[in-house]
Amino acid sequence: MTIEKVFESFKGLNVLIIGDVMLDSYIWGAVERISPEAPVPIINVKKRDFRLGGAANVALNVLSLGATPILCALIGDDDDGKKLLRRMAEQGMSTEGIIISVDRPTTIKTRVIASHQHVVRVDEESDREANASEEMAMLDKISKLLPQCQVVIFEDYDKGAINASIIQQAVALANKYHIPTVVDPKKRNFLAYKNVTLFKPNLKELREGLKIDVSASNQEQVEHAAATLKEKLQARGVIVTLSEHGIYIDFENQKVQLPAHEREIADVSGAGDTVVSVVALCAALKLDAKTIASLSNLAGGLVCQHVGVVPINKDELRNEAVNELSI
Repeated sequence: MTIEKVFESFKGLNVLIIGDVMLDSYIWGAVERISPEAPVPIINVKKRDFRLGGAANVALNVLSLGATPILCALIGDDDDGKKLLRRMAEQGMSTEGIIISVDRPTTIKTRVIASHQHVVRVDEESDREANASEEMAMLDKISKLLPQCQVVIFEDYDKGAINASIIQQAVALANKYHIPTVVDPKKRNFLAYKNVTLFKPNLKELREGLKIDVSASNQEQVEHAAATLKEKLQARGVIVTLSEHGIYIDFENQKVQLPAHEREIADVSGAGDTVVSVVALCAALKLDAKTIASLSNLAGGLVCQHVGVVPINKDELRNEAVNELSI
């Protein structure tokens, strides 16, 4: 399949994204002096902004690539939850899978950026695991939404929307319908994702999840760790992001390690969201391992050139893919 055909085919895909949504709040300003109260900079605020974050940023990436995202997540019955729903509506996203809980707040992460430098981040959240009623509501939404989708993404930020029961039942349902499942994991549920299609940890998550030391520059160690993880999870494939060392994939009898493209890195925030979005759409199209790794590696690097969490630009990715990739 040509690059142009791949990008054209993204348009016909529905993507169910199960996970932790959050609101990304940005305070932009300038440092003009140091506080007399403590040795800290005073930020003169110029602008405030609210963006979709976490699993909702994955949805933005999916949308930017031309596919249709359907989020299944928990938010609080609060002002931040209302802001998140408004941002989704502004993007034309369905809110059908969003569950409003009276027992948890909406996760909000506030980043203060001064003179293009990330100064501090303030998190307001609960990481309590979904209670019985929240779990039942999540599973009810999943059972209704999943059959109309071509791929499922688990976007796990360890904020509690996903637990082992939800994982097990959602994966079983997806496998029943022969719908691929792609996982962006965190520590709490790391080894709970049995029988998935593609499991995508970064190097830190791989080390912590398997409790082993892995050097990104040692291909033998990376291959061994990925094979070990693949066996433990009985997954069809594992794809590991290696930061400046690129990406490694073990999928469908192919093992490929690709170097990172040289970039002027401004901010790595949200790169994992972009990578998992591209991986999932490629998996839905049943593309081979090298193509999946090549496109997602390219996409992850491109978003790192921008300050803040931003979705991938489809035209930018397509143009660079045409020029850089031989697939």
